[in-house]
Amino acid sequence: MSLNLYPLARAFLFKMDPEAAHDLTLNQLAQTQNTLLDIAYRQPWVADPIQLAGLSFPNRVGMAAGLDKNARCIDGLGAMGFGFVEVGTVTPLAQPGNDKPRMFRLPEAKALINRLGFNNQGLDAFVSNVKKSQFRSQGRLLGLNIGKNAATPIERATDDYLIGLSGVYEHADYVTVNISSPNTKNLRSLQTDEALDQLLSALNERKMALADKHQKRVPVFLKIAPDLDDDQIAVIAASLIKHQMDGVIATNTTLSRDAVKGMQHGDEAGGLSGAPVLAGSNRVIRLLRQHLGAQFPIIGVGGILSAYDAVSKIEAGADVVQIYTGLIYKGPALVHEVAKALRQLSQH
Repeated sequence: MSLNLYPLARAFLFKMDPEAAHDLTLNQLAQTQNTLLDIAYRQPWVADPIQLAGLSFPNRVGMAAGLDKNARCIDGLGAMGFGFVEVGTVTPLAQPGNDKPRMFRLPEAKALINRLGFNNQGLDAFVSNVKKSQFRSQGRLLGLNIGKNAATPIERATDDYLIGLSGVYEHADYVTVNISSPNTKNLRSLQTDEALDQLLSALNERKMALADKHQKRVPVFLKIAPDLDDDQIAVIAASLIKHQMDGVIATNTTLSRDAVKGMQHGDEAGGLSGAPVLAGSNRVIRLLRQHLGAQFPIIGVGGILSAYDAVSKIEAGADVVQIYTGLIYKGPALVHEVAKALRQLSQH
């Protein structure tokens, strides 16, 4: 049984400051997960297994990273019917992120702009929260998303990613390397050929060492931006294959403001997410699929606010999808709607 209380909750939350609403929602999830009160957001389960990157994804819809940066609400999110949940981005050391206000709603565009800047409690607190969750024991998959501290110089970024990978490896079903947030200075420069080569080479070496140490193989995915030209996408695709990455997540938020020009908050700095990202994200997925071939795992994310949007991601070349901003606008019922539509698609 599921109750659709979200339209009422949304009316209340959308009267609040966006970040205050975000924090309140996470606190409520953290307090009610694994209790009978989770009926307020629990959704019927849709089984639709797919094998990807050596993992069995129990269905094709996941929670994107960024909502639950400190891994406090894994089980609460799981109750919404996600086959996989990705938490983070976590950095080695705790950091406050950018100055507030740093999150803005653009309701007429079904969009958000954020410049949070990897605000999180650091790796130790994150891993401690991950260990408390029960989600993985139910056969669902947990992705842990790693980034660099703002204070770490960009030329030392690899050190932070190696610390992150080593710290989360044994607790993850897969690890995501986030080099595409627009809110950490110079971070996106890691997507350029030489910097990317050096980073992926170091990560691959560490991944093999960790696989030996823990006697298990944990796939590593790279999360990239939508604001890449065709040549950059080709270079990234070649690097993914060369350095034996296990998959790619396309895409993060966009810096483009074409779709929100003239709207209130439309010119705020940060990453734009929600409906305006759909076409750009699908374009990147389409090009990646051309370059990577049929078998390379692609997780599609960006602008899914309906079953139709999710289907468009699969048709562009994604294997599975993730949602984030759509959850804020549409509520947990969106998870069930998308999971059902993708199961129907996979059965045809």
